[in-house]
Amino acid sequence: MIGIVVVSHSRALGEAVVALAREMAATPPPLAVAAGLDETTFGTDATEVASAIEHVAADTDGVLVLVDIGSSVLSAELACELVDPELAERVTISPAPLVEGIVPAVVAAAGGADLAEVAAEAEEGLAAKQAHLADNDDGEDDDAPAPSSPADRPARFVDVVVDEPHGLHARPAAALVALVRSFDAQVTVANLDAGTAPVSGTSLSKLATLDAGRGTRLRVSAEGPQAREVLAAVEVLAARDFAPEAPAQAASTSPAAVRGTATGFSRGSGLDVAIGPAHVVRDEVNVEGYQSRSPGEELTRSDEAAARVADAIRRQEGDDPLASDVLGAHLALLDDDAIRAGVAGRIASGDPATTAWQEVLGGVATDFAALADDYQRERAQDVRAVLRQVLQTLVAGPNAPLPQSKAVPEGAIVVIDELDPATAAGLDAGAVAGVVTVRGGSTGHGVIVARSRGIPIFTGGGATAAGIADSDIVGFDAASRLLVVRPNADETSRLRALLESRQSEADEAQGQAHEPAVTADGVRVRVAANITSARDAIGAGTTGAEGSGLVRTEIVFGAESAAPSLGRQAAEFLAIASGLQWQQITIRTWDVGGDKPLAFLPGPDEANPMLGVRGLRLMRQVPDLFDDQLRAICGAAEQTPVRVMFPMVTTRDEVDWALERLAAVRAELGADPIPVGIMVEVPAAAIRIAELARGLDFVSIGTNDLTQYTLAADRGNDGVSQLADGLDPAVLQLIRHVADHVPDGVAVAVCGDLASRVEAVSLLLGLGVHELSAVGPVVPGVKQAVRHTSLAAARALAEQALAAPSAAAVRELLRPAR
Repeated sequence: MIGIVVVSHSRALGEAVVALAREMAATPPPLAVAAGLDETTFGTDATEVASAIEHVAADTDGVLVLVDIGSSVLSAELACELVDPELAERVTISPAPLVEGIVPAVVAAAGGADLAEVAAEAEEGLAAKQAHLADNDDGEDDDAPAPSSPADRPARFVDVVVDEPHGLHARPAAALVALVRSFDAQVTVANLDAGTAPVSGTSLSKLATLDAGRGTRLRVSAEGPQAREVLAAVEVLAARDFAPEAPAQAASTSPAAVRGTATGFSRGSGLDVAIGPAHVVRDEVNVEGYQSRSPGEELTRSDEAAARVADAIRRQEGDDPLASDVLGAHLALLDDDAIRAGVAGRIASGDPATTAWQEVLGGVATDFAALADDYQRERAQDVRAVLRQVLQTLVAGPNAPLPQSKAVPEGAIVVIDELDPATAAGLDAGAVAGVVTVRGGSTGHGVIVARSRGIPIFTGGGATAAGIADSDIVGFDAASRLLVVRPNADETSRLRALLESRQSEADEAQGQAHEPAVTADGVRVRVAANITSARDAIGAGTTGAEGSGLVRTEIVFGAESAAPSLGRQAAEFLAIASGLQWQQITIRTWDVGGDKPLAFLPGPDEANPMLGVRGLRLMRQVPDLFDDQLRAICGAAEQTPVRVMFPMVTTRDEVDWALERLAAVRAELGADPIPVGIMVEVPAAAIRIAELARGLDFVSIGTNDLTQYTLAADRGNDGVSQLADGLDPAVLQLIRHVADHVPDGVAVAVCGDLASRVEAVSLLLGLGVHELSAVGPVVPGVKQAVRHTSLAAARALAEQALAAPSAAAVRELLRPAR
């Protein structure tokens, strides 16, 4: 890397210039200031300049010296005579203007440019200002290069729009340069609206000459080994208004990295077994002591409390990539206009701020809790978590520190009513032994964050968990749904032995996470990941996932208030593919309806939404929305391997309609064919699979819905949740029927929760399943379970399970496999 020394007559000016330059790069190059004779006296000192050069040169390949006026040039030249001659050969004194020169120089140096390139960038720093202020009324510049001919253009390009309010100014341009420099590709950028010639995407000074304001259309072209990858990344950057993501630490796949790291946010064991003393967290907020004031004062207190909670969430966002996504949803609740208006309205009517928030957010939580879909229903936890934080802050008062949970002792098991994302993100995963929740299921956001950090968790412990007291010894095995309070000596010994065994298995699995999953008798099984965001994909890529078997588009775009544009969707799909190292991804079209509403596509009010207008049934009512998504999918498929999958299919007529829409979109775009499949979620689809799968490439069994529809049992209903078990022989018989009756050449996958249960892997393979798509963190374990499976033994196990009298009996059959 190249270092930079700033020589100025004014120390304040020199330090300010360097401070400005540091803002232009996430990891700026070494910078030093040699300015002023002291804090207030103007002047330059050659010996100070020499010392700065020597300091910067110690860690760099060369030094660029930027100077302001007069004697600063002489001091810089003398300094070069004072330093070692060998060092002096690696120093360049630049004639560039100080402020305009340092910004592009820092960006170029941060991107790995050599000394000559950094110096050239600095010297071009004034060009953008000159071009912008020049009087061009006399005609075009005769020296301007002519637009390239079609034959000269690189093979790949994308068109993006600058939505950043101030246009492509220094910071967004610097983000673009940093991104481009991280790929092995030659990138140019052209202003389509102005018709100017393309400029280098690695030159901040050249990008500035594009004069790209808000709304400007840019064409980004690329050629080279990573042309496709850089264009996909540029689309994602543009979709974020050219705001760079926080740099992520490189993930390690070693067993030590899974258990914890010396720096950064810590990780837990990643197991589903834990034992330790209970640390009970009471999350109810007592508002009885809250003293209400006038409506005006209450509104001020309400706004201040919401702002303080929002600030606290923003500070916590950066601790964990997945937690950042989840906590962003909490911020959205606090910023929701309808929620804030509802609170303000109740306060104006005389309610205290505490009551207003309880009524409004309580109602939102109730609406979520009434939904039929597990994932959507458990968003009620997010709402209740935000409500608790606001109430705590209101009760504490504006001048009190934000309420904090008491520290969790090392090795303790946290017992809590339900785990919200803020609490999960705040736990020291390397110290806490595990978490037990009284209520809530496996798809709550807090549970997802905890599992992403390797924290063992047992959900929905019910009355047993509610009865746990502080310091009680608690042990659990989440895989077998075993929760023990105050275990005796034998139970403690068994749990500790199980913990050691699982740790050994996890170490072995993680060590082979990126190896193919091949059964003991030589059959390759694809193990992919279920994905809900681009960051989710990055995480799954580090666990060895072989692409994605399910991209849940209704979750990826679930926070959008308006239907995402074709470009926005395609960019997100490519970002997901990038996170999975460009392996094949399976994009499920909009799976929305009465039970899974989206802000831009509210479902109709239905007495029983689970049996209502969902999935393809709803898409037939909004074909334009469906077609737009198909266009985005086809666009993404031009740059990365993609499969498309249609949800909630019951009849052949629905399949034909979807295929016809896809064929029309492909014809319109001139797009190549892509593999097509359907979800098998209802018994009718499983029973008639031979007819429904005709002409398709694959089918994927959604065991969550298939279980609920088959057994008429809602897992979110405590009264019947024990019936909703994917291991029930009735569900297993439908999976076997699908595997036995699909047309030749049609692959059978499972993407429901059952595919994430390591103990069920052998059984699924024995039933005839070809592919598994699991949640990212369990992919190594699933792959290892495949390697330990012999298909002959798995088929024998499947026969026993199909003949078993109950799901409990099937679990007993699987227990030795663990």
